[in-house]
Amino acid sequence: MMNRLRDLREDADLTQTQVAKFLGMSQTGYSKYETGENDIPTRVLIQLAKFYHTSIDYILCVSDKRTPL
Repeated sequence: MMNRLRDLREDADLTQTQVAKFLGMSQTGYSKYETGENDIPTRVLIQLAKFYHTSIDYILCVSDKRTPL
């Protein structure tokens, strides 16, 4: 999952700081999601899926299909 978050962010040419700002959190807090140090709350997963126009299943590596249902 960590690689998916980083890949989505990098594909969008965004920094961790920019994504963290969108989520209303610190860069350090967001970084812990990307590294797998902290689990991502459901609310944040939903926000990220909407932000990147993808499915939660893709973010969680349940599916390799990037497009939402």
